[in-house]
Amino acid sequence: MKGSYDVPPYRIRTLIFQCRVFLTAGLSFLCALTSAQPKQIRVACIWSASSFGPSTNSTKEDSYPAQLQRMLGQKYDVRAFRMDEEFQEALRFLPDLAFLDSGNLVSSFLRLPSHPRVVLIVPPSPPSASFIDTTDTSRTQRDSLIASRFQQLACTSGCEIINLRTSFLGLEHLFSQERGPSPVGAGLIASRLKDVVSLGDAPPFDLLAASRIAGVHSSYFGYDCCNFTFEGRDARIVRPKKTAPGHPWIWRARFWGHEPQTEIALLERGFHVVYCDVAELFGNNEAIGIWDRFYGMLTRAGLSARAVLEGFSRGGMYIYRWAAYHPDRVACVYADAPVLDIKSWPGGKGRGGGNPTEWERFKQDFDLKSEEEALAFKGNPLDLAREIAGAGFPMLHVCGDADVTVPIEENTDLFEKKILAFGGRITVIRKPGIGHHPHSLPNPQPIVDFILSAVGMR
Repeated sequence: MKGSYDVPPYRIRTLIFQCRVFLTAGLSFLCALTSAQPKQIRVACIWSASSFGPSTNSTKEDSYPAQLQRMLGQKYDVRAFRMDEEFQEALRFLPDLAFLDSGNLVSSFLRLPSHPRVVLIVPPSPPSASFIDTTDTSRTQRDSLIASRFQQLACTSGCEIINLRTSFLGLEHLFSQERGPSPVGAGLIASRLKDVVSLGDAPPFDLLAASRIAGVHSSYFGYDCCNFTFEGRDARIVRPKKTAPGHPWIWRARFWGHEPQTEIALLERGFHVVYCDVAELFGNNEAIGIWDRFYGMLTRAGLSARAVLEGFSRGGMYIYRWAAYHPDRVACVYADAPVLDIKSWPGGKGRGGGNPTEWERFKQDFDLKSEEEALAFKGNPLDLAREIAGAGFPMLHVCGDADVTVPIEENTDLFEKKILAFGGRITVIRKPGIGHHPHSLPNPQPIVDFILSAVGMR
């Protein structure tokens, strides 16, 4: 027939093959395009007006959820939900991470199929009176009780916890229970939450399993604390909910649990807290040997090779003598009203009264046969200042300038001058009118910032 054209069979097969190739390539391109756009990580901020005021909402540009969104970027989808009005909407959002300022909602979020990280927030201001009867309690007692309830829930549920109340001490002008946080206050909250979000990328780490330690478990302000015996000595390890990269840790030398606000803040940021009792050996060779083996066990199990040393009072003697022996094992030193010259305390050879019982124990620990030998002792941190300064690690001292137990002028003042003269790095925070107690700072942020900087987390 005129105008007809018969397509050869081989040509038809070729066309079919080419169509299949094009379809396969097109589907591969679409899949690659889809995989190049990963799903956003959903972050829910569920808040109550009694804690953060009525102004915290997703549309307000200076609210803490809005500022958190800007800090995290497009990889995240941050949304705010009012607890009373938008609770069900928050559940339908199926968050990967949920920040809650009330314990009443924890179980609902833990049951979600998205299996979110749930983080309890101890809010910056006290909840309304309907939450707890405050008639016969001071604000400090009330705050402590509220925090302890959050901590207990964090321990039993396994949730993470951050304490914004401590972070806002001295910064109350940035927060109003009626209006919520100011833009600056909201920025501080958002920055703190951003740090929490970043811990989610860290791989899991179980120090107790790695070190094969078995002991009795208890709650240390909402964190799991393992109590065990090491070479006949009381020892403890507190594990963070999420371990920070590099596995940083702080080593408490003495007075376990006293003024723990710095340790709690570091646990929130992924630090381990450890303790091995060497009281009262005053950092002698026996104590150093025990700590050497304790350090070896922890670092072989995966903790950082450099520890943050924390010494309160006589604990200053312990940490500095160990640091002088092992400068390469120290990230930094935080010393609080530290004993740096044994003649000052317990010797009582200066302005302070000393402690005659502990003075005799010190002599026994170092096998000093007479008063003259004790007074000639050259193993004090003051005597080791050149070696300590040469090690290069930073030091922070927090001291009361009215301390009559461990007078600052006989200890930290002299030590600071020597360290600086030998080219070392030391910062001293002096508390006007404060004696030997209380230790630390109500808001430990300056201490925390120092430590985070020393370990490379700032």
